[in-house]
Amino acid sequence: MATRIGFLIWPGTRPLTLALAEEALRVAQREQGGSGYELSLIRVDQVELRLSDVSWAVHLQSYQRLFLLADELPSSLSSSLNSALKQCARAGIWIGALSAGVFPLAQSGLLEGYRVSVHWRWLEEFSEQFPRVIATNHLFEWDRDRLSACGGLAILDLMLAMLSHDHGADLAGLVSEELVVERIREGNERQRIPLKNRLGSSHPKLTQAVMLMEANIEEPLTTDEIAQHVCVSRRQLERIFKQYLSRVPSQYYLELRLNRARKMLLQTSKSIIQIGLSCGFSSGPHFSSAYRNFFGVTPRDDRNQRRGAGPDVAVITER
Repeated sequence: MATRIGFLIWPGTRPLTLALAEEALRVAQREQGGSGYELSLIRVDQVELRLSDVSWAVHLQSYQRLFLLADELPSSLSSSLNSALKQCARAGIWIGALSAGVFPLAQSGLLEGYRVSVHWRWLEEFSEQFPRVIATNHLFEWDRDRLSACGGLAILDLMLAMLSHDHGADLAGLVSEELVVERIREGNERQRIPLKNRLGSSHPKLTQAVMLMEANIEEPLTTDEIAQHVCVSRRQLERIFKQYLSRVPSQYYLELRLNRARKMLLQTSKSIIQIGLSCGFSSGPHFSSAYRNFFGVTPRDDRNQRRGAGPDVAVITER
Protein backbone atom coordinates (compact mmCIF):
# COMPACT_ATOMS: atom_id res chain seq x y z
CA MET A 1 0.00 0.00 0.00
CA ALA A 2 1.29 3.48 -0.85
CA THR A 3 2.59 5.71 1.95
CA ARG A 4 0.48 8.88 2.11
CA ILE A 5 2.64 12.00 2.51
CA GLY A 6 1.28 15.49 3.04
CA PHE A 7 3.29 18.67 2.38
CA LEU A 8 2.09 21.69 4.36
CA ILE A 9 3.31 24.64 2.30
CA TRP A 10 3.60 28.08 3.88
CA PRO A 11 3.23 31.29 1.83
CA GLY A 12 6.49 32.46 0.28
CA THR A 13 7.84 28.94 -0.22
CA ARG A 14 9.91 28.90 -3.40
CA PRO A 15 8.93 26.38 -6.09
CA LEU A 16 12.41 24.84 -5.93
CA THR A 17 11.99 23.89 -2.26
CA LEU A 18 8.87 21.88 -3.02
CA ALA A 19 10.25 20.51 -6.29
CA LEU A 20 13.32 19.02 -4.61
CA ALA A 21 11.14 17.00 -2.26
CA GLU A 22 8.39 16.22 -4.73
CA GLU A 23 10.55 15.16 -7.68
CA ALA A 24 12.52 12.54 -5.73
CA LEU A 25 9.31 10.89 -4.56
CA ARG A 26 7.67 11.07 -7.99
CA VAL A 27 10.68 9.42 -9.61
CA ALA A 28 10.51 6.73 -6.92
CA GLN A 29 6.82 6.23 -7.74
CA ARG A 30 7.64 5.75 -11.41
CA GLU A 31 10.44 3.29 -10.65
CA GLN A 32 8.04 1.26 -8.51
CA GLY A 33 5.17 1.33 -10.96
CA GLY A 34 3.26 4.02 -9.05
CA SER A 35 2.90 2.03 -5.82
CA GLY A 36 5.42 3.75 -3.52
CA TYR A 37 4.00 7.08 -2.35
CA GLU A 38 0.84 9.13 -2.59
CA LEU A 39 1.57 12.85 -2.36
CA SER A 40 -0.74 15.70 -1.36
CA LEU A 41 0.03 19.42 -1.34
CA ILE A 42 -1.70 21.41 1.39
CA ARG A 43 -1.22 25.15 0.92
CA VAL A 44 -1.32 27.05 4.17
CA ASP A 45 -2.40 30.61 3.50
CA GLN A 46 -2.19 33.78 5.60
CA VAL A 47 -5.78 34.65 4.84
CA GLU A 48 -8.25 35.09 7.69
CA LEU A 49 -10.92 32.39 7.46
CA ARG A 50 -13.17 30.99 10.11
CA LEU A 51 -11.21 28.20 11.72
CA SER A 52 -14.47 26.35 12.46
CA ASP A 53 -14.75 25.72 8.72
CA VAL A 54 -11.51 23.75 8.69
CA SER A 55 -10.92 20.59 10.65
CA TRP A 56 -7.13 20.31 10.60
CA ALA A 57 -6.97 17.28 12.85
CA VAL A 58 -9.33 15.15 10.77
CA HIS A 59 -7.61 16.13 7.54
CA LEU A 60 -3.99 15.67 8.66
CA GLN A 61 -4.48 12.33 10.37
CA SER A 62 -5.18 10.73 7.00
CA TYR A 63 -1.43 10.88 6.28
CA GLN A 64 1.38 8.64 7.48
CA ARG A 65 3.93 11.45 7.16
CA LEU A 66 3.75 15.23 7.20
CA PHE A 67 6.35 17.77 6.09
CA LEU A 68 6.17 21.47 6.90
CA LEU A 69 7.71 23.61 4.13
CA ALA A 70 8.64 27.29 4.40
CA ASP A 71 11.33 29.58 3.02
CA GLU A 72 10.33 32.64 5.03
CA LEU A 73 9.99 32.64 8.81
CA PRO A 74 6.29 32.13 9.61
CA SER A 75 5.00 34.70 12.09
CA SER A 76 2.43 32.55 13.85
CA LEU A 77 0.91 29.11 14.21
CA SER A 78 -2.86 28.93 14.62
CA SER A 79 -4.15 27.12 17.70
CA SER A 80 -6.17 24.81 15.44
CA LEU A 81 -3.15 23.71 13.41
CA ASN A 82 -1.00 23.52 16.53
CA SER A 83 -3.50 21.17 18.16
CA ALA A 84 -3.79 19.08 14.99
CA LEU A 85 -0.02 18.60 14.73
CA LYS A 86 0.10 17.42 18.34
CA GLN A 87 -2.69 14.94 17.66
CA CYS A 88 -0.77 13.68 14.64
CA ALA A 89 2.33 13.17 16.78
CA ARG A 90 0.34 11.25 19.37
CA ALA A 91 -1.06 9.08 16.57
CA GLY A 92 2.48 8.08 15.57
CA ILE A 93 2.63 10.07 12.34
CA TRP A 94 6.16 10.99 11.28
CA ILE A 95 6.50 14.77 11.13
CA GLY A 96 9.25 16.61 9.28
CA ALA A 97 10.28 20.16 8.48
CA LEU A 98 12.13 21.54 5.48
CA SER A 99 14.03 24.84 5.41
CA ALA A 100 12.22 27.42 7.60
CA GLY A 101 9.48 24.88 8.29
CA VAL A 102 11.43 24.03 11.45
CA PHE A 103 10.12 27.24 13.04
CA PRO A 104 6.38 26.45 13.08
CA LEU A 105 7.13 22.86 14.06
CA ALA A 106 9.27 24.10 16.96
CA GLN A 107 6.51 26.54 17.94
CA SER A 108 4.23 23.54 18.41
CA GLY A 109 6.64 22.09 20.98
CA LEU A 110 7.03 18.89 18.96
CA LEU A 111 10.81 19.30 18.53
CA GLU A 112 11.76 19.62 22.19
CA GLY A 113 14.49 17.11 22.98
CA TYR A 114 14.98 16.27 19.29
CA ARG A 115 17.92 16.97 17.01
CA VAL A 116 16.90 19.26 14.18
CA SER A 117 18.78 20.64 11.19
CA VAL A 118 18.59 24.44 10.91
CA HIS A 119 20.01 26.47 8.06
CA TRP A 120 23.19 28.22 9.19
CA ARG A 121 21.74 31.70 8.57
CA TRP A 122 18.92 31.03 11.10
CA LEU A 123 20.84 28.86 13.54
CA GLU A 124 21.53 31.46 16.25
CA GLU A 125 18.02 32.89 16.08
CA PHE A 126 16.47 29.43 16.27
CA SER A 127 18.69 28.32 19.16
CA GLU A 128 17.82 31.40 21.17
CA GLN A 129 14.10 31.10 20.48
CA PHE A 130 13.90 27.34 21.11
CA PRO A 131 16.59 26.42 23.69
CA ARG A 132 15.04 22.99 24.36
CA VAL A 133 15.54 21.89 20.76
CA ILE A 134 18.93 20.44 19.79
CA ALA A 135 19.69 22.55 16.72
CA THR A 136 22.53 21.40 14.46
CA ASN A 137 24.28 22.68 11.34
CA HIS A 138 24.07 19.28 9.66
CA LEU A 139 22.52 18.81 6.22
CA PHE A 140 19.61 16.90 7.67
CA GLU A 141 18.56 15.12 10.84
CA TRP A 142 16.48 12.00 11.35
CA ASP A 143 15.77 11.66 15.05
CA ARG A 144 13.20 8.97 15.79
CA ASP A 145 9.93 10.20 14.20
CA ARG A 146 11.15 13.73 13.41
CA LEU A 147 12.88 14.57 10.13
CA SER A 148 14.39 17.90 9.12
CA ALA A 149 16.55 19.34 6.35
CA CYS A 150 18.21 22.75 6.37
CA GLY A 151 17.06 23.64 2.85
CA GLY A 152 18.46 23.67 -0.67
CA LEU A 153 19.85 20.39 -1.94
CA ALA A 154 19.83 18.96 1.60
CA ILE A 155 16.09 18.43 1.06
CA LEU A 156 16.90 16.02 -1.73
CA ASP A 157 19.47 14.29 0.50
CA LEU A 158 16.80 13.71 3.15
CA MET A 159 14.32 12.35 0.60
CA LEU A 160 16.96 9.91 -0.71
CA ALA A 161 17.67 8.77 2.86
CA MET A 162 13.95 8.19 3.37
CA LEU A 163 13.72 6.19 0.13
CA SER A 164 16.66 4.06 1.24
CA HIS A 165 15.01 3.47 4.62
CA ASP A 166 11.63 2.56 3.10
CA HIS A 167 12.63 0.58 0.02
CA GLY A 168 16.37 -0.06 0.15
CA ALA A 169 19.53 1.57 -1.12
CA ASP A 170 18.96 0.29 -4.68
CA LEU A 171 15.89 2.50 -5.16
CA ALA A 172 17.66 5.52 -3.67
CA GLY A 173 20.52 4.86 -6.08
CA LEU A 174 18.17 4.66 -9.07
CA VAL A 175 16.50 7.94 -8.11
CA SER A 176 19.82 9.70 -7.60
CA GLU A 177 20.99 8.53 -11.01
CA GLU A 178 17.77 9.74 -12.62
CA LEU A 179 18.23 13.17 -11.01
CA VAL A 180 21.95 13.22 -11.90
CA VAL A 181 23.02 13.48 -8.26
CA GLU A 182 26.79 13.06 -8.03
CA ARG A 183 26.67 11.34 -4.65
CA ILE A 184 24.24 10.65 -1.84
CA ARG A 185 25.37 12.75 1.12
CA GLU A 186 25.06 11.66 4.75
CA GLY A 187 22.92 13.71 7.09
CA ASN A 188 25.74 14.52 9.49
CA GLU A 189 27.77 16.35 6.84
CA ARG A 190 28.03 20.06 7.61
CA GLN A 191 26.15 22.68 5.64
CA ARG A 192 28.90 25.16 4.84
CA ILE A 193 30.88 24.44 1.70
CA PRO A 194 34.64 23.91 2.08
CA LEU A 195 36.50 27.09 2.92
CA LYS A 196 38.75 26.88 -0.13
CA ASN A 197 35.64 26.77 -2.33
CA ARG A 198 34.11 29.79 -0.61
CA LEU A 199 37.32 31.73 -1.05
CA GLY A 200 37.69 30.69 -4.66
CA SER A 201 41.27 29.69 -3.90
CA SER A 202 43.18 26.56 -3.01
CA HIS A 203 46.17 28.43 -1.54
CA PRO A 204 46.85 26.51 1.70
CA LYS A 205 48.28 29.47 3.64
CA LEU A 206 45.27 31.63 2.82
CA THR A 207 42.89 28.88 3.90
CA GLN A 208 44.79 28.37 7.16
CA ALA A 209 44.82 32.09 7.89
CA VAL A 210 41.08 32.52 7.33
CA MET A 211 40.32 29.46 9.44
CA LEU A 212 42.32 31.04 12.27
CA MET A 213 40.34 34.26 11.88
CA GLU A 214 37.00 32.43 11.96
CA ALA A 215 38.06 30.55 15.10
CA ASN A 216 39.17 33.73 16.89
CA ILE A 217 36.34 36.23 16.55
CA GLU A 218 35.93 37.25 20.21
CA GLU A 219 39.67 37.77 20.78
CA PRO A 220 41.14 38.70 17.40
CA LEU A 221 44.72 37.83 16.57
CA THR A 222 47.13 40.37 15.15
CA THR A 223 48.37 40.03 11.59
CA ASP A 224 51.80 39.14 12.93
CA GLU A 225 50.34 36.38 15.10
CA ILE A 226 48.39 34.92 12.16
CA ALA A 227 51.49 35.01 9.95
CA GLN A 228 53.47 33.25 12.67
CA HIS A 229 50.82 30.53 13.05
CA VAL A 230 50.75 29.77 9.31
CA CYS A 231 54.56 29.98 9.03
CA VAL A 232 54.92 32.90 6.62
CA SER A 233 56.18 36.44 7.02
CA ARG A 234 53.73 39.29 7.55
CA ARG A 235 54.62 40.74 4.15
CA GLN A 236 54.06 37.41 2.42
CA LEU A 237 50.69 36.97 4.14
CA GLU A 238 49.60 40.44 3.05
CA ARG A 239 50.68 39.68 -0.50
CA ILE A 240 48.62 36.45 -0.53
CA PHE A 241 45.50 38.26 0.74
CA LYS A 242 45.91 41.07 -1.79
CA GLN A 243 46.35 38.58 -4.62
CA TYR A 244 43.36 36.35 -3.83
CA LEU A 245 40.98 38.57 -1.82
CA SER A 246 41.97 42.10 -2.93
CA ARG A 247 42.39 43.31 0.65
CA VAL A 248 44.93 43.12 3.45
CA PRO A 249 44.43 40.57 6.26
CA SER A 250 43.33 43.16 8.83
CA GLN A 251 40.61 44.47 6.53
CA TYR A 252 39.31 40.98 5.74
CA TYR A 253 39.34 40.12 9.46
CA LEU A 254 37.38 43.27 10.33
CA GLU A 255 34.77 42.53 7.67
CA LEU A 256 34.47 38.96 8.93
CA ARG A 257 33.82 40.16 12.49
CA LEU A 258 31.35 42.84 11.37
CA ASN A 259 29.37 40.37 9.27
CA ARG A 260 29.23 37.99 12.22
CA ALA A 261 28.07 40.88 14.42
CA ARG A 262 25.33 41.83 11.97
CA LYS A 263 24.04 38.28 11.87
CA MET A 264 23.84 38.23 15.68
CA LEU A 265 22.27 41.69 15.74
CA LEU A 266 19.44 40.72 13.42
CA GLN A 267 18.88 37.19 14.67
CA THR A 268 19.29 37.39 18.46
CA SER A 269 18.08 39.59 21.31
CA LYS A 270 21.58 40.12 22.75
CA SER A 271 22.46 43.72 23.56
CA ILE A 272 24.53 45.74 21.14
CA ILE A 273 27.38 45.93 23.65
CA GLN A 274 27.31 42.15 24.19
CA ILE A 275 27.46 41.57 20.45
CA GLY A 276 30.29 44.02 19.96
CA LEU A 277 32.38 42.44 22.72
CA SER A 278 31.71 38.91 21.45
CA CYS A 279 32.95 39.99 18.01
CA GLY A 280 36.22 41.43 19.26
CA PHE A 281 35.42 45.13 19.68
CA SER A 282 36.79 46.76 22.80
CA SER A 283 33.81 49.04 23.53
CA GLY A 284 30.33 50.01 22.37
CA PRO A 285 31.46 53.21 20.62
CA HIS A 286 34.29 51.34 18.86
CA PHE A 287 31.81 48.74 17.60
CA SER A 288 29.20 51.31 16.52
CA SER A 289 31.76 53.40 14.65
CA ALA A 290 33.20 50.42 12.76
CA TYR A 291 29.70 49.10 12.01
CA ARG A 292 28.50 52.46 10.66
CA ASN A 293 31.61 52.90 8.52
CA PHE A 294 31.11 49.48 6.92
CA PHE A 295 27.32 49.16 6.62
CA GLY A 296 26.38 52.84 6.46
CA VAL A 297 24.02 52.56 9.42
CA THR A 298 24.47 52.23 13.19
CA PRO A 299 23.84 48.86 14.85
CA ARG A 300 20.80 50.24 16.69
CA ASP A 301 19.23 51.70 13.54
CA ASP A 302 19.96 48.53 11.58
CA ARG A 303 18.21 46.40 14.21
CA ASN A 304 15.24 48.79 14.44
CA GLN A 305 14.80 48.92 10.67
CA ARG A 306 14.84 45.14 10.46
CA ARG A 307 12.25 44.79 13.21
CA GLY A 308 10.09 47.47 11.64
CA ALA A 309 10.08 45.55 8.35
CA GLY A 310 8.90 42.29 9.93
CA PRO A 311 5.65 40.69 8.79
CA ASP A 312 2.40 41.26 10.65
CA VAL A 313 1.03 38.36 12.63
CA ALA A 314 -1.73 36.66 10.65
CA VAL A 315 -4.09 33.78 11.21
CA ILE A 316 -2.82 30.68 9.41
CA THR A 317 -5.49 28.51 7.87
CA GLU A 318 -5.83 26.02 5.09
CA ARG A 319 -7.17 27.22 1.77
